[in-house]
Amino acid sequence: MVQVETAQLISECEAWRQTLRQYRDEFTQDKIKLQQAASRTLSKDLLQEVEHLHNQFHIQLINIHDLKQAIKTHDRRIGYEMREQKALNEETLADHESLFNQYQGLEHTLQDVREEFNHFLGRTS
Repeated sequence: MVQVETAQLISECEAWRQTLRQYRDEFTQDKIKLQQAASRTLSKDLLQEVEHLHNQFHIQLINIHDLKQAIKTHDRRIGYEMREQKALNEETLADHESLFNQYQGLEHTLQDVREEFNHFLGRTS
């Protein structure tokens, strides 16, 4: 078992979950904007882009949900280990690093989808 600053780990988990909530809200609103854009007359290429973006929003909203749940479970595990063992297992710390890497990877993907959507909106306005 390892002694670490658990408050920092818990704070990081909450910050990650809050950021993911914001992305979830943003992408939910973007799906509505996409539907509004799709209701206009669009070229075949733009309609394919609508389908692609719709699929991306669907997939990324699932990814956001899954990662948020994994972080929530991890956060609970930290609390449990600190209450019961007064220290964290090495595996829990490794999981924290892994979740951080997953979070960073997902955030990069979400930013790419955001940029792609904003570019699409610029072409359809």
